[in-house]
Amino acid sequence: MRIDSYDFGQIVIDGRTYRQDLLIWPGHIKSDWWRAEGHLLQIPDVFEALSAALQVLVVGQGAYGRMEVDRELAAYLRDQGIELVARPTREACLAINQMPEGRSWAAALHLTC
Repeated sequence: MRIDSYDFGQIVIDGRTYRQDLLIWPGHIKSDWWRAEGHLLQIPDVFEALSAALQVLVVGQGAYGRMEVDRELAAYLRDQGIELVARPTREACLAINQMPEGRSWAAALHLTC
């Protein structure tokens, strides 16, 4: 999977354009994804992705980094040995594109603020 481009409110992945926040995990892109609390990412928000055997969770916190990662989610990831990469969405997209081959990852991408 390759992220072709990201601009506020829009991302292009493998030539397909998405205009809503995304939850991505191996073999899946959930394009109608949203969180229980808009700018707080919690365990139930990414539960589907966490069911895969992951090594990394990449969080795109929005263009201005407004989406926060809940402390409980961060602690859960740490306890499970899953690396958390939380950055503004443009930087998160770069991290995804630079992910080493064979590394199992998921992403929660907030496309706007």
